Amino acid sequence: MKWIGISGGWRKTNKEVEQIVRREVSKIMRRGDGIVSGGALGVDSIALDEALKNNPNASRIKILLPTYLKNYAAHYRRRANEGVITRDQAEELIKQLIGLRDINTNALVENPIEIEEITKEHYYDRNLEVVKKSDSLLAFHIRSEKSEGLGTQDTIEKARLRGIPVKVVEFDLTK
Repeated sequence: MKWIGISGGWRKTNKEVEQIVRREVSKIMRRGDGIVSGGALGVDSIALDEALKNNPNASRIKILLPTYLKNYAAHYRRRANEGVITRDQAEELIKQLIGLRDINTNALVENPIEIEEITKEHYYDRNLEVVKKSDSLLAFHIRSEKSEGLGTQDTIEKARLRGIPVKVVEFDLTK
């Protein structure tokens, strides 16, 4: 079995992005491999949902958080209060992650650091951990009005530096 890292945008997706992420994750799971991802909104959440449909006991799923789940949940609720994401987005993601932990405690990997505010650097550190636990990386690089896909690009660069195979699927949602 191989572990495939999944990376991609969280700010904006569309039906095309969702269909392609689901198709690719379904292929990974059907051939008996597993996914490693970061537990964020967007691509990560879609990938986790699809992986669970194909692997209900979550034995081939690893979701890496930049901190403890309780801190991560508080962070997403703060981001909703700030208007960066919606309350529904925050609560759905938290529910998904708690559900994963309830199915298989080993599938949800919490970083044992107590932090109140999760910064870009924490996410980039988490990206490195995703790469370290992956045999290859499948990156969904999404450009939109709000994002240039810098986090995804960070993960791609880390994977290439470690010499693991990288497949990039590009989307331009600026149009």
